[in-house]
Amino acid sequence: MMVSERIGFGRGPRALYAADPAASRGRLFDEEPSPTRTDFQRDRDRIIHSTAFRRLKQKTQVFLYDEGDHYRTRLTHSLEVAQMARALARALNLDEDLAEALALAHDLGHPPFGHAGERALNRSMKEFGGFDHNAQSLRVVTSLERRYPRFDGLNLAWETLEGLVKHNGPLTRQDDAGELAIGGGRLPFAVAEHAKVQDLWLWSFASAEAQAAAIADDIAYDAHDIDDGLRAGLLRLDDLTETGVTADLLGGIRRQFPGLDRQRQAYELIRRLITTMIEDVIAESFRRLDRLSPSSADDVRRGTAPVIGFSAEMEGNDRAIKRLLTARVYRHRRVMSVMERAEAVTDGLFRRYWSDPASLPDEWRAGAGAADAERARLIADFLAGMTDRYALAEYKRLFGKSAGFA
Repeated sequence: MMVSERIGFGRGPRALYAADPAASRGRLFDEEPSPTRTDFQRDRDRIIHSTAFRRLKQKTQVFLYDEGDHYRTRLTHSLEVAQMARALARALNLDEDLAEALALAHDLGHPPFGHAGERALNRSMKEFGGFDHNAQSLRVVTSLERRYPRFDGLNLAWETLEGLVKHNGPLTRQDDAGELAIGGGRLPFAVAEHAKVQDLWLWSFASAEAQAAAIADDIAYDAHDIDDGLRAGLLRLDDLTETGVTADLLGGIRRQFPGLDRQRQAYELIRRLITTMIEDVIAESFRRLDRLSPSSADDVRRGTAPVIGFSAEMEGNDRAIKRLLTARVYRHRRVMSVMERAEAVTDGLFRRYWSDPASLPDEWRAGAGAADAERARLIADFLAGMTDRYALAEYKRLFGKSAGFA
């Protein structure tokens, strides 16, 4: 059967290997089911209404919020990932709502200033278990969101938490639930703490829906960072003739539309790149699913490799795009100088809160007298929840000067 004949487009029944909300492993705290929504729809709605989700609108993707109105933020990135995750889930007859929920939640734990803020927080927390934004996303939805009378967190379904914590694949070996599967070391603090109260199968792959959300994240990064890099003048369209898939696409656009202005060339390139990568994932995923022939979501989890992914050729293209973006955008002196200052701001705020707990807001000050590890984690939680704008305002309040961004 041709791939195009197998694509679901929302018409066919859910595949046997899809996550089934009616068979969910449930929530840590029992709740009455919703009469109008599945568990996964309910999770998606809770994520959208969370405080952490709203804060993503002023958290850096690559460029700070005040560098321009059209650059991506963590919020617009998450929305783009959700759209692509839904498209993949629909084509593969997966549960679209779970894929969307995971895409919307995957960056909830990101601190201000993108990966620069994460690097700074990880340094400050080195003696206390470190800081990892993926693990912090789990901490947000299981502890830090405080909206409900009977529990902390959002009390999300097992499948949503599992997909969130295993965004990048299995975390542990099955024979050692405490050691990381890749690179050794120990589990991130938030994951290790939650593992004490709930078994999320950290040794297995996540559901196909979670895998779809993860690869949608990769596709979104490639597409929108090219778009933002071009907008910022850090990339030129001709730079994109250096990688296979973008060179082919750009050549096709120029042959089909000779004389097309460069802005429209860029838009058409991004559109075609997203389409090409998603179609590749769909075709490759069907091939992998055929080989594994899973009859349940747990068969996917117990597999020896992901079932959702790029073909070998497209994986090479993905790596080439990321190398280009690293060299021309992420490590451009303009971006690096701003991110270095952002790291200094994050470092300065952490040190100030550590040495002067009275500088914390009232609602955070109560736990500042705890043991060192607890106090450090409290400060990290507070800092990670900040938007870029709030962090810069705090810096000015505490140090009496602006952070010096230009």
